[in-house]
Amino acid sequence: MSGVSSLSTSLVTNPTSRLPHRAIQCIDFLGFVPKGRPINVTLSWRFPVRTQVGVIQLFGLHRTKLKLKSFAFSVPNENDQAELCDSGTCTGDEMLVPFENDENLKGPDEEIVSSVLGTEVDLLRTVEHLGSKGSVVEKLKAVYLHVLASEQWNASQLKLCHRNYLDSATNLIHYLALRCLDIQQLKEDLTLVGLMNLEIINLHVLSSLNASIRLLEALKSNSLNPKDSISAGIFTEKRLDPQNDGKFTIQAMREKASSNSEFLLGRLQDGRTTHIMVTVGQEATENETFITDLIKAGTSIIRINCAHGNPSIWSEIIKRVKESSQMLEKRCRILMDLAGPKLRTGKLKSGPSVVKISPKKNASGNVVFPAQVWLSHREAGPPPTHLSQDTVLFLDDQQFLSELEIGDTIRFSDARGKKRMLRISKKIHVFSGTVCVAECTRTAYVQSGTELHLKGKKRRSQLGKVVDVPAIEPYIRLRVGDLLVISRSSSSELDKLPVTMSGTHKITCSSGYLFDSVKPGEPIAFDDGKIWGVIKGTDISEIIVSITHASPKGSKLGSDKSINIPESNIRFEGLTSKDLMDLEFVAAHADIVGVSFVRDIHDIVVLRQELEKRKLQNLGVILKIETKSGFENLPLMLLEAMKSSNPLGVMIARGDLAVECGWEMLADIQEEIISLCGAAHIPVVWATQVLESLVKSGVPTRAEITDAAHGRRVRCVMLNKGKHIVKAVSTLDNILHSKSAERKVDVKPILLSSHHLR
Repeated sequence: MSGVSSLSTSLVTNPTSRLPHRAIQCIDFLGFVPKGRPINVTLSWRFPVRTQVGVIQLFGLHRTKLKLKSFAFSVPNENDQAELCDSGTCTGDEMLVPFENDENLKGPDEEIVSSVLGTEVDLLRTVEHLGSKGSVVEKLKAVYLHVLASEQWNASQLKLCHRNYLDSATNLIHYLALRCLDIQQLKEDLTLVGLMNLEIINLHVLSSLNASIRLLEALKSNSLNPKDSISAGIFTEKRLDPQNDGKFTIQAMREKASSNSEFLLGRLQDGRTTHIMVTVGQEATENETFITDLIKAGTSIIRINCAHGNPSIWSEIIKRVKESSQMLEKRCRILMDLAGPKLRTGKLKSGPSVVKISPKKNASGNVVFPAQVWLSHREAGPPPTHLSQDTVLFLDDQQFLSELEIGDTIRFSDARGKKRMLRISKKIHVFSGTVCVAECTRTAYVQSGTELHLKGKKRRSQLGKVVDVPAIEPYIRLRVGDLLVISRSSSSELDKLPVTMSGTHKITCSSGYLFDSVKPGEPIAFDDGKIWGVIKGTDISEIIVSITHASPKGSKLGSDKSINIPESNIRFEGLTSKDLMDLEFVAAHADIVGVSFVRDIHDIVVLRQELEKRKLQNLGVILKIETKSGFENLPLMLLEAMKSSNPLGVMIARGDLAVECGWEMLADIQEEIISLCGAAHIPVVWATQVLESLVKSGVPTRAEITDAAHGRRVRCVMLNKGKHIVKAVSTLDNILHSKSAERKVDVKPILLSSHHLR
């Protein structure tokens, strides 16, 4: 038919149902219907009964208006078998659109939502009543019906969920059903009468709708009967009445969200409401008190990234966490992130093993404060986190350190041959020996093997040697307009690659996904979006990138930095071979596994299979949302993950997510993830760049403090490692958990005297 939009669906009841005539199914037709164009809807229905007379009722919701169309049918069946019956068709003003006298219809902005209900006479009368233009309570009842019908439509999916998550998954379906409706006007109507905000009922959708309906009806009749329930007048089957068994009450839903959080993250102590997670690496093995200081400051979860380090380092970290947790009698769980298929830059050739000693100078170049140098034997480790030292030097001889006294002068020649001195200002006795703090008033470059000489008038000369100076982290500096060649070659082969022009730099990436997926003209980002470029050319072994964004002085790009290709059609494998090997270690030592770069249901299916194969039904699982596809598929991935009994959570990895989806979209995406997970009663971890300036420099920005305060809305906030991480944990703990009486900011009351009121 010319100019007619056609839609078709079928209505089928459960053959085993005792009351098939009460079946409810919902089909949502989401689309745009121009004004004046009819819709041709074809419905097929099948009932496994001998003779059935009933009604198919269509009702459509456009903004706040409802119209209905009824279809009568009968099903004669002498063999007591189901038969396909006639279909009904309606067009033009018989159907749901266009709505008469609707001045708001604007063609491409229209959204039509239609539902199909199979029902008996009492349901028919109820729905007919709801379909008329009416009050706020009638609109709420229509929404309530739609939400319940969506639950029935997804019943087969819900049956697959583990019993631990069935109620939560059902509430998620309710929330998604609510979100697919255009109820902006209803929100405004509820606001005008001082009732609930539909944006914040995600934790308990059905109970909130029911409570508001009952309250509005009570206001109308000026009486409140607690036994009345909107569902009682519509559905007679107990399983469709959430108020009968209490499973979907507001209190029950809140308790379910709380228990799911404790199941994954553990129970908080001392009245705290939000966990603090901290990422640690090899530095945790070099300082005896580091982990203890973190837990004392408020850390309740330690995160280890399997993309860095090795099982030996991970084992030492875990050992120290367990010892410190037991000693302090504070629970601390361990999360280990699988590296996943993340694209990273390859290893660069190591720089020289030299450390720079730099005193503080003013604008004129004069020294205003000498550099503080920590001198210790290797076994003593670095200084405690509360002692801020500019440089750490390890010496080979504990005896040399023991004989040093405050005021002694140590002389040495630095890597350039310059004569320099260190003056001892402090001497500290520790469990493993003696350490000293020295001051240096001139810039020096110290390397492994540097000899330190101590000479005195009344004692013999002493000699100590500097050892284990780490290599300088290598990097290349990129500026706007530079060319960057990304090669499949290994780092050892990198220097052999020819470079024919200045301003061209080379780096490697071992992942074949990158070279197989990108095309000229597509954007590419490095190091969480600090550097951007455009792909100029590709072949099987190289990619040429023109740098389009970097800092004015050039941006550093080092080893193991992230690579993002947000517009490329790249397909990763769910779990890499390295992930599967690391999973064995995680299962034996950690409480929670973080799964990086999950994108769709297939990734969750693979994960569930690997966990079931290893019988890891008690291992916590955190899905890291880092890509656009991961965000878009989050509801389906949650429902798939809920088929297992594993404790479940979601991490908002804001670094990669911002690069993949766009900086300007991050705030909205973050809110959407929190809302979806709230509806599913799944705890959220808020991650990436929380208090980053404080962690790195010791001083936070104003925006960071506000951002950290928003962390109260989630179950866990994560901090990345840095020089001032212990201070950052303590600050975050104060922001999240200080008592309201201490935190409350009051405006001084205005005392009105009598002359103010004249």
